[in-house]
Amino acid sequence: MPDDAHATLRQRLRSLDAYWAGELDEHLAVAAETRRALREDFARLVEICARTFADGHKLMIFGNGGSAADAQHIATEFSVRYRSERRALPAMALTTEGATLTAVGNDLGFDRVFARQIEAFGKAGDVALGISTSGRSRNVLQGLSQARSQNLIPVALGGGDGGELRGLADPCLIVPSRTVARIQEMHIALGQMLCGAVEIALGLAGDRP
Repeated sequence: MPDDAHATLRQRLRSLDAYWAGELDEHLAVAAETRRALREDFARLVEICARTFADGHKLMIFGNGGSAADAQHIATEFSVRYRSERRALPAMALTTEGATLTAVGNDLGFDRVFARQIEAFGKAGDVALGISTSGRSRNVLQGLSQARSQNLIPVALGGGDGGELRGLADPCLIVPSRTVARIQEMHIALGQMLCGAVEIALGLAGDRP
């Protein structure tokens, strides 16, 4: 690398201090506003999920991209363990079956990838948790609509103005930010807190390690 390129790189690296501080400041501000704004909706979501598991039903979680990864992460916390050894809780991500996702996308259209799985596996009384940072992901919206039509309980994690999630999911936890990264950070925090709170509600928390 030429000397002038090295100098430019060094200059840019020095500016990362401001980036570091700014990102963390924004994260903390969004976390504080989330804490203020979503407490009641979070409590309702915990109650719905706890009752669902207590009644022998399951949780189905879905989203795209980073939200797909969050769906898998949250489902694993429920079905394997969060912080305590306890019985498995039936949660599944609708983002993992490559053959199903590609078949639906190819034959029926990508907008149907979650709705079709809910049609196949969803039962009345199950919970369908859609995750969309914008609230405008067509396949998430169709999944929630399919869930409603089959008497599942549609709930959601969103961000910004909530998009079209507000009319389909209740409760709908809308992270008060328009920055995708901050919304995603709050989504995974809310998902993990949901698992921990459900464990407590069901008397499964035990001794924290």
